[in-house]
Amino acid sequence: MAKYNIIDKKEKEAAYRSLVSPRLMDELREKILEIILIQKKYKDKDYSAKKLAEDLGTNTRYISAVVNVRFHMNYTSFVNKFRIEEAMAILVDKRYQHLNMEDISSMVGFSNRQSFYASFYKINGVTPRDYKIKHLAQHPSMREAKKESRRGAKAPKNQ
Repeated sequence: MAKYNIIDKKEKEAAYRSLVSPRLMDELREKILEIILIQKKYKDKDYSAKKLAEDLGTNTRYISAVVNVRFHMNYTSFVNKFRIEEAMAILVDKRYQHLNMEDISSMVGFSNRQSFYASFYKINGVTPRDYKIKHLAQHPSMREAKKESRRGAKAPKNQ
């Protein structure tokens, strides 16, 4: 006799997903991309699925259904994907080398560094710091820029 009653979880289709017609799903998909990606609402820490639904004149169940079916993830993962993509660009951009991880996480819309690190690691398999170090190692010119910015920061003020 088995020690635990483990039952294989059956994949069940959420009923509300089938309530949204394919045509409406396509329309909402485009509108969601317009607001989240083009208008860069992913950078807003307080922009929730509820606010998105209000802006689109629909409800959160429809938003959830569209994001699940058309993007194959939940709303939070969907938004975090864009945040992480922008963070990856910032991490390797020499104009932003002076920023710390808290600054970057805040710039791209995370409320705290922990959720930024967790999302970044989930998507990339490395921490933001390791990603930055690896990228700098591949681009010697970036290392030189980093050294120069450090030297400038340490220079005495009354020169």
